[in-house]
Amino acid sequence: MTDLAEGTAAVRLARSAVREAVEHPDRRDPAAPFRTASLPPLFERPRGVFVTLSRWPRGELRGCIGYPVPVYPLRVAIPRVAAAAALEDPRFPPVRPAELPALTVEVSLLTVPEPLPGADAAARRAAVRVGRDGLIVDRRGASGLLLPQVAPEQGWDAEQLLAGTCEKAGLPWDAWRSLDTSIRRFQAEVYHERSPDGAVERRDETGGGGA
Repeated sequence: MTDLAEGTAAVRLARSAVREAVEHPDRRDPAAPFRTASLPPLFERPRGVFVTLSRWPRGELRGCIGYPVPVYPLRVAIPRVAAAAALEDPRFPPVRPAELPALTVEVSLLTVPEPLPGADAAARRAAVRVGRDGLIVDRRGASGLLLPQVAPEQGWDAEQLLAGTCEKAGLPWDAWRSLDTSIRRFQAEVYHERSPDGAVERRDETGGGGA
């Protein structure tokens, strides 16, 4: 578990990385300016992480990229995914410098994904904990992920979350019913700015935002 000080440091790091990436889009490694930054010990550990950018005050998604599994220490992972959320999300054009004052930053720190239990479709559906679980769906080279905060934001139940994750992967909505489809679940500790560059708070399990 992280505390608010660590969550705040994660969000501040992500915002700094977004600003650096937007102002210096040709930099080879977005993490380079932060390798010697003073950060809590947590940031030396590999962990899955997503960074979400939203337009303030309405909260429209502006970019969301992340590592679903632990790949790099957080001091490296957060700047890299923050820069990618700003510049490389294929759903949006790159963030422009003029947009920065109207964007909020959210960081989701992920647990290691685990297989969703259940030997049939009904058991799989029953195992999904809406608002707590994010899902990763994989089938025949197609993959999709939705963060835990997506289902409450959309008003989805467990079956809708399963279907939505399949559609995110480019699969039929009911692909989750087949045991040929791999489904993993994970949880996230989510910290976000209440306003652009403003106070940071932890999002509860009914919050919005996400990929």
